[in-house]
Amino acid sequence: MLLLNAAHPPRGKRERQRIGLAIAGGGPIGAMWELGALRALEDSIVGLDLDTLDVYVGVSSGSFLAAGLANGISTVEMTRIFLTGDSADIPFRPEDFMRPAVLEYVKHAATLPRAFLEWVWAAARNPFDTRLSDVLLRMGSLLPTGMFDNDSVEGFLRRVLAKDGRTNDFRALQRKLYVVAVELDSGKAVRFGSPGLDHVPISRAVEASAALPGLYPPVKIGGRWYVDGALARTLHASAAFDEGVSLVLGVNPLVPFDADLAQAAGRRIPDTLARGGLPGVLSQTFRTLLTSRMQTGLSKYAHNYPRADMVLVEPHPDDVELFFTNIFSYTQRVRIAELAFRTTRHDLAARAAELTPLLARHGLALDMERLATARTLHASLPVYTGAARSAAALADALDELDSALRQRRTRGPRSRRPRRPKATPPRDEGSHAAG
Repeated sequence: MLLLNAAHPPRGKRERQRIGLAIAGGGPIGAMWELGALRALEDSIVGLDLDTLDVYVGVSSGSFLAAGLANGISTVEMTRIFLTGDSADIPFRPEDFMRPAVLEYVKHAATLPRAFLEWVWAAARNPFDTRLSDVLLRMGSLLPTGMFDNDSVEGFLRRVLAKDGRTNDFRALQRKLYVVAVELDSGKAVRFGSPGLDHVPISRAVEASAALPGLYPPVKIGGRWYVDGALARTLHASAAFDEGVSLVLGVNPLVPFDADLAQAAGRRIPDTLARGGLPGVLSQTFRTLLTSRMQTGLSKYAHNYPRADMVLVEPHPDDVELFFTNIFSYTQRVRIAELAFRTTRHDLAARAAELTPLLARHGLALDMERLATARTLHASLPVYTGAARSAAALADALDELDSALRQRRTRGPRSRRPRRPKATPPRDEGSHAAG
């Protein structure tokens, strides 16, 4: 589904148009849907290179993709990292993002004796004024603030940004990047990457932006605690508009499910989402809240930035497959990304009459010949040769050797770490992959 906000009055084409990209959150599956949609945009729009834009804004899981693109990692390479698993130099293991937050559990369990004694003392002082709600409130402090360890999330991105001339420093980027999080104790949204907050490592900012309460613990930066940026607003596209861009491309993977539309299209669904229990109810509630804020934001963008265009890519509200997939599951990531690729291509073709003049103002054009042909996400990737696969295997082996040598060095102060030869996998001429 495409939502268009055209400039009023439309600005004419200029020699140099500034383009921004805003990517919302949506959990692991939401990020994979966004990756499929981004790949479809780049594959279908002539002149669009998503890793060479002017401004990037990332929120929650979308901040991973924004940070990668701002560092020149193409959608092709990210597809190989997260979906096909044949990236030349970046091994991705989903289990690393779902490690239990053991230290968080231990830290809160250690407070059990004190909390119990405080409750006993309070009950002894006021034996007739003790309520179950008071007990539950006191015991609530014993629960961990997140189930999974987000240090591994930060570590993964830090390793990615340490390779091939990339940077983990906002100030060293050639392009502007904003990563949005929410300060827990004030509820205010902050833009990491802005002056005064650009000294924070990109990987640390992404960790904070993706700290969804209940799933990951809050992240402490500079004495303050931060959580998921989607808690304040959905897209935060204003960060891109404030940089003076003429066009913002937005991607949002979460919209409310419309059961009536799904039934009218002949799709099999439960007679009510309530039968899905608490997860289904919470998912629909969360999606509805995000969409309500999105609609409010879109109206403000049109009013506050009337000279800029915006194209927003979202799933269809009757998408049964997407709604009933666990947003925290990685096992269906390829199928969901393929779904997004196919849906986005369909929407671009269906709205071609409106999109063509809008894109032309920014030096872009739809590839109607390509959109008219059947095409899959995998087919959109340049051919990955056997030589490149061998180089990828060599890079993985060198990583393992480097790790073993590092561990050995820690055993004795005199041991020296040999220099690691840098493996540069051969790229096909048509590949956009960063190197």
